[in-house]
Amino acid sequence: FGLHRIWKKIFIDHLCLENDLKILDMAAGTGDIAFKIFQKAKKQGLNIELTLADINKEMLKIAEDRVIDENHIDGNFKFHVINGENTGLPDNYFDYYTIAYGIRNFTDLKQGLNEAFRVLKPGGKFLCLEFSDIPDGILKKAYDFYSFNLIPKFGKMITGDEESYQYFVESIRMFPKPAEFTKMITEQKFHNAQFKNLFQGITTI
Repeated sequence: FGLHRIWKKIFIDHLCLENDLKILDMAAGTGDIAFKIFQKAKKQGLNIELTLADINKEMLKIAEDRVIDENHIDGNFKFHVINGENTGLPDNYFDYYTIAYGIRNFTDLKQGLNEAFRVLKPGGKFLCLEFSDIPDGILKKAYDFYSFNLIPKFGKMITGDEESYQYFVESIRMFPKPAEFTKMITEQKFHNAQFKNLFQGITTI
């Protein structure tokens, strides 16, 4: 129902922007998060460097095209078709590593987190927005029914692709719970790791 737009705004509000920040947006897709960060920086009169990275070449090409289509040509953008678990990007380079709705697709979560730690400067921040499995209760039963019975059907009606939406639902259930994932982040040497549930835990920062 378009709620992801609200969640992404809340997510971006967690970034404290300054001049000359270097930001890596992993699993950037078509650039939604990166362009919203750019617009926030532009409103504040800040100059930042944005690196958009994704394993999907076609989606990243759409992001590159959007730079011109949405008049972002005054931004400092870089684009890399890479795997988030082995980026090849330099050590200790970025001030922020952001990833929205992409990390649950990593094959090796620990390696992905280790790579995020490697490319961040000391004191840099890792920010992740991901779908979650809400706590047990009446709402969970309704949410599970909606997820497994309706989301794949809506996906088929709108895009003709039911399997991708079935995977979408199943991958959310397979992803670690917020407390467990936060523990994983800590185990990969990050400090002060914490999580924040949004909308009863449907999605988590």
